[in-house]
Amino acid sequence: CALPTPWEPLRRVAVTGGTHGNELGGVYLVRHWLQAPGELQRPSFSATPILANPAATAVCRRYVDQDLNRTFTNTFLTSKAAPDDPYEVTRAQELNQQLGPKGSDQAFDFILDLHNTTANMGTSFILEAKISFSMHLCRYLQLQSPELTYSILEYQAPGETNGLPSVAKNGICLEMGPQPQGVLRADIFSRMRALVASTLDFIELFNRGTAFPAFDVEVYRILDSVDFPRTEDGHLAGTVHPQLQDRDFEPLLPGAPIFKLFNGKDVLYDGDSTVYPVFINEAAYYEKSVAFLKSRKLTVSVPALPALTAAPTLAP
Repeated sequence: CALPTPWEPLRRVAVTGGTHGNELGGVYLVRHWLQAPGELQRPSFSATPILANPAATAVCRRYVDQDLNRTFTNTFLTSKAAPDDPYEVTRAQELNQQLGPKGSDQAFDFILDLHNTTANMGTSFILEAKISFSMHLCRYLQLQSPELTYSILEYQAPGETNGLPSVAKNGICLEMGPQPQGVLRADIFSRMRALVASTLDFIELFNRGTAFPAFDVEVYRILDSVDFPRTEDGHLAGTVHPQLQDRDFEPLLPGAPIFKLFNGKDVLYDGDSTVYPVFINEAAYYEKSVAFLKSRKLTVSVPALPALTAAPTLAP
């Protein structure tokens, strides 16, 4: 695990919710903080709450025209505005102006993007591989509640990253479930709120010169996706097998059943090595032809995060 790592205090921090308008944990936390932002204030900085996709949130849909969290590419962000642009392209450009520009020195220091999933993912941190600062944050959050299981899910984008956190210099997605779309669960809402507070506490500690030691940690690195079995005309021919359902982050061995066809037959996993499925039967991924994602579990060594040498100044 390597750089980039911030070597200056983080002053410009955003907490975003409603990137997907029917994932209500982040939606209602951000709505609350827009009215009462005191929870987001720390001595050295104040985090900015942002409702990322207000139009989709207003109708409680994942998106209006296209998935906002796949729209933060340079192609979309730099395209010339047109009257018939998809809403999310226009909104991505607005957020890029507010929080970026992406890849620039003027970009926000950190974005924490809040999400819910219908899959049995528990509490998961989704981040780009080899980002040392974000890994230290995840480790800190794990240590704050050792009685809970937190999973770190890494992705290695083959090209340009396209999610909202990529606009900032650093960022992660907090993914919590299972929670149905358009539903707010008190237990998940409260845990999400506490994790946001702990994230801001970690940034405050970093800003004030705290050093964090090196460590080894288990992560799940995304490999690829698996589609449902389908008929010749593209309709589902089966569903996720009962023995796989709700077993996110558990080992899937070659020969284990993954689908139950409507004719009663089982479809077995034909891979040659053990993988760890995630986002199993996620409702939002049906349109993407994804029944689950495969990941592999590995242990990574994260180098120490040294203390800042410059004395921090208090936020105005």
